[in-house]
Amino acid sequence: MAMTDPLGDMLTRIRNGQRAKKDSVLTPASNLRANVLEVLQREGYIRGFSEDSSGKHKALRIELKYFEGEPAIKHVARVSKPGRRVYSGSKELPTVRNGLGITIVSTPRGVLSDAEARTHNVGGEVLAEVF
Repeated sequence: MAMTDPLGDMLTRIRNGQRAKKDSVLTPASNLRANVLEVLQREGYIRGFSEDSSGKHKALRIELKYFEGEPAIKHVARVSKPGRRVYSGSKELPTVRNGLGITIVSTPRGVLSDAEARTHNVGGEVLAEVF
């Protein structure tokens, strides 16, 4: 059966992996997932990610990050879902935890964090929020 929300699936794998205290998790590879992982890595929420081609299909191995035994990601949630897309202009981008968290936005300039999108003065689809 086809997956209806691949990005939501990846975020759930990250959430479940951190609850189980895993070092890394695997998720099927796609360009959107890789772009979102680049933002998470730039902002310091994951240690890194790499392509894993040991199986039949390409996958992404996500290296999870912990600080003093606690996960670096306290909360990760999908904002724009397949049933209800959420778009925002550069001036109306939501702030998460009064600026302590990030919003991941898909813009014409690529997938950016909310701060980067404000700097480039672009809006787009609000993909997820992380803190």
